Amino acid sequence: MRVLFTALAAYGHVHPLLPLAVAAREQGHEVAFATGRVMHDPLRAAGFEPIDAGASISEAGAEAARDLFGTELGELSPEQLPAVGAAAFGTVLPWRFLADLEPVLARFEPDLVVFEAATGGAELAARRAGVPAVAHGVGPAVDKGFEEHREQLAAVAAEVGLPVGKAAPYLDIYPPSLQDPAFRSRPERIEMRPRAFAEAGELPEPVLRRNRELGRNRQLGRNRQLVYLTFGTGFGTAETLRRGIDALAPLEADVLVAAGPAVDVAQLGDVPGNVLVERWVPQARLMPHIDLLVHHGGSGTTLGALSTGVPQLVLPRGADQFVNAAAVHDSGAGARLLPDEADASAIGAAARGLLADDRTRQVAGRISAEIAAMPAPEELAGRLPELARLS
Repeated sequence: MRVLFTALAAYGHVHPLLPLAVAAREQGHEVAFATGRVMHDPLRAAGFEPIDAGASISEAGAEAARDLFGTELGELSPEQLPAVGAAAFGTVLPWRFLADLEPVLARFEPDLVVFEAATGGAELAARRAGVPAVAHGVGPAVDKGFEEHREQLAAVAAEVGLPVGKAAPYLDIYPPSLQDPAFRSRPERIEMRPRAFAEAGELPEPVLRRNRELGRNRQLGRNRQLVYLTFGTGFGTAETLRRGIDALAPLEADVLVAAGPAVDVAQLGDVPGNVLVERWVPQARLMPHIDLLVHHGGSGTTLGALSTGVPQLVLPRGADQFVNAAAVHDSGAGARLLPDEADASAIGAAARGLLADDRTRQVAGRISAEIAAMPAPEELAGRLPELARLS
């Protein structure tokens, strides 16, 4: 069958869909992937020839800011940001996906559309074309705070003559024990194991050298731990990363920092000898080698750590990060520090406590086992014809 995958143009929205897309392709389905241009190179690296559709989140936000307030995105007040976010996700992006996917659907003639759950316009485009559609989650199911977004999306649907229909089948990659109980009981929900998509790339040489020396060090009674600090691809700044470095460097541990695409490594200045700063690391390959993850709470990073049983210290800053931080904290798989709590002293103290806490590691291991028991993407790829009939 022909399957069209589509997602918002960001790593945290495209990468979670790639394991299923790759599995579908390997099982003989004809697979296409439509998203904005900023994610085309990663898709090509994964073996897909991408189709241009939608806009980046920043482009949609900029358009919404101009439409609502006549100003640029960077000039918005904190009070204006929620309205701009709702308009970007509830109006601007849906209209863009509706317009861009219409000719794609006519040309590719898919038997099924798998749309990332935040891409409401893709679901509308599929329904308008009479094509079965399946939602693919990328993190926790979040209702609170998104009411205006959903109202605007409903208005777009009404404007193109689409009545409210039954909920599409939903591939849920969030661990059941951490998912919202009300959402977990919905009949359209279908569990699928999250799998971090591993981009090509080698681990930094100090990490490889550390692994080679680990056995000898253990024989000598030494086991120096490794802490990984990242704020993902969209939330890192030189200030937040430097605060994290200053907090973690005094630990009796090695610290690996991924600066991300938006931060020039030179902006971070000199770092202590136990700190290594890289612009990018192959995160999925790195996870099994670390003892603690300190991060922003993006769903992909959170799920990657949960899947490998790594304790986490979550420093949420926006989007669904606060929900992920609460899930990690409440489950006992790690700790969180909210923005007004996350000074260097508190980050250092929390990290030191987690590195010494066997109970946290045990809880993280239990959730890892729970995730491992969820159906694999390969199993769901084999069920795509069934899911098309259910849509």
